[in-house]
Amino acid sequence: MGRTYLVEEGIGQYLTELSTKVKPYVTGLLIGQCSPQRDYVIRAVRTPPKEQQQEESLGPPKLASLDEEWITTHASQVSRMLPGGLLVLGVFMIATPELAKDGQNALRKLIFSVEKSLSKRRLWKPAEEEVSDRAALQICSATKKVVCRTYDVQDPKSSAKPADWKYQSALTASWVALGCTVNVNIHIPLLATSPNHDLEKNTKNGLNRWSKQIEDSVFLINGQVKDEDTELLEGQKKFRGNTQPSTQFSDVKVLTQLCQGTSPRSTATVQVCSGSINLRGAVKCRAYIHSNKPKVKEAIQALKRDIINTLSDRCEILFEDLILNEGPQKKNFGREYHVLPQRLFVPVAGSSVMLSDYKFGDEAAGEIQERFVEMLDQPVQAEDMHIAEDISTVDICPVTDSPSDTQQAQLTKATLLLKLQQNMGLVVAAAVAVLASIFSFNYFSD
Repeated sequence: MGRTYLVEEGIGQYLTELSTKVKPYVTGLLIGQCSPQRDYVIRAVRTPPKEQQQEESLGPPKLASLDEEWITTHASQVSRMLPGGLLVLGVFMIATPELAKDGQNALRKLIFSVEKSLSKRRLWKPAEEEVSDRAALQICSATKKVVCRTYDVQDPKSSAKPADWKYQSALTASWVALGCTVNVNIHIPLLATSPNHDLEKNTKNGLNRWSKQIEDSVFLINGQVKDEDTELLEGQKKFRGNTQPSTQFSDVKVLTQLCQGTSPRSTATVQVCSGSINLRGAVKCRAYIHSNKPKVKEAIQALKRDIINTLSDRCEILFEDLILNEGPQKKNFGREYHVLPQRLFVPVAGSSVMLSDYKFGDEAAGEIQERFVEMLDQPVQAEDMHIAEDISTVDICPVTDSPSDTQQAQLTKATLLLKLQQNMGLVVAAAVAVLASIFSFNYFSD
């Protein structure tokens, strides 16, 4: 038996409206949430049209003209606007009957391309038990027939499996929201061996180390540590028959471990650096979980990923902005001070779920409104945009002078002395242990 997709009722009307405009096909993304029992689709978003597509449409209709790169880029942009718990669940295509035969092959190719593009950006790894099926939805523009199949994106040789596509009203009306504020103070060294001061690569490496700290953190939900296998809503009243959006909000505290690893002994490392990057601020994080007996581990996992994604995404956005303004071939740099884009949240009509975006200080509300229309095909009112946090910063600090040969020698000498001290410490500890055992033996012998 295949997977079941519960779909927000309004999506049916959205897809029907798209099918009346299709010439000869339209593609898009399915956004929602996976769960062990079933998947939830809360939005469908068409692929933004390209200007040159108008000229291409003059030729005979064919799916070979699908712009795979354009669609995967759209998926990457959309994924930045999704809070924890939401992801790109699959792709859809509305096409004329003449293109129906090639539709599934095109959708299969798109599903794997989108997943490959999204997985490259992640700083976390999917869990072994995680659902890896993604939906391929095909709709005939003439007959309105809907065919839903799934592919396992973890298996390149995966074949299509049938899936149920069921509409449901008020699907997300009573979903659970979890929120937290995470204070960030990350120091990332820039190694002298790094070519051309590769800031973006070094930053990603530093965030990768930080993400492991987040993975190992302790999460207090409403002030309590809960067993991961218990139900998130255990002991809470559930209001049946409620079709109005009513968010059940859980406040979460994140306790990060000060020390990594289980060994109490730490080893110092001396590295020659050309500078450092410092990320500072407090970021607002949010995750949403379905209300069908969700487990605590599902909720914590969704929030962890939002914490990691939101900092990684805004660093990506900052570097993209720097490349646009300063060019990609910047080799020499002085001390730089940048402000990370701030996170804002926007409500989804008829839902308790909010989507997010990032705003630079000089961006006007109109630019963000245009982005929501282009990326998510959703009009947004300026008064509905809620900036959630204060300013976070990136401070890039170069070393004023590159290390000389003398400095290199001093650093090497310091490293050797440090290792010698560590070894001497081990020798002394061993000697003390031996003497203690001899003393104990003589004492009891007498």
